[in-house]
Amino acid sequence: MAEHPAHNRLVPGSNPGGPTTNQPVVNIALFTPEIPHNTGNIIRLCANVGATLHLIGPLGFDLYHPKLRRAALDYRDLANVITYESWACFTKTHPLGSRTFATAPVTRTPYTEPSYQRGDTILFGPEGAGLPNEILSQFPLQNRIHIPMLSTTRSLNLSNAAAIIIYEMWKQMGFAGVEVDDLVPKRDFS
Repeated sequence: MAEHPAHNRLVPGSNPGGPTTNQPVVNIALFTPEIPHNTGNIIRLCANVGATLHLIGPLGFDLYHPKLRRAALDYRDLANVITYESWACFTKTHPLGSRTFATAPVTRTPYTEPSYQRGDTILFGPEGAGLPNEILSQFPLQNRIHIPMLSTTRSLNLSNAAAIIIYEMWKQMGFAGVEVDDLVPKRDFS
């Protein structure tokens, strides 16, 4: 397995070439994810939209965990997934800037408000607690986004939240990378 800067390594079965362009549609970063099947679902999401997944350790599971493998199905080899030992390792290769967004349960900016661009990064916290304040405080207020919910509920599943935000980002980019032929079913339904 190839070593990458800042102790990064590819997830077994990932595609080192990544999507068909040099720059992913978006970058999804998961800070210390805890539940393997959520990460597996997000690997599948990345393969479907051309996103790169960044897993920031320590991870709460092994990358060969059966639930991760089951949720990712055979999309693992279609997604570009990179792991980092720590937040410090991630920020060495991905400095925080105006094109990096963090999810937070309480903030003024709904996820639909920013104007997203190709290559933007969205950061999600661990399932149990979300992003810690010491990381969230590194983001300007306008880059802290949330998904509106009824006040009687407290959270969404991580992979569902990622899908909601990633598809909004991709929609704003005109579903970059999708060809008209991709919209036509590949099977004969007659």
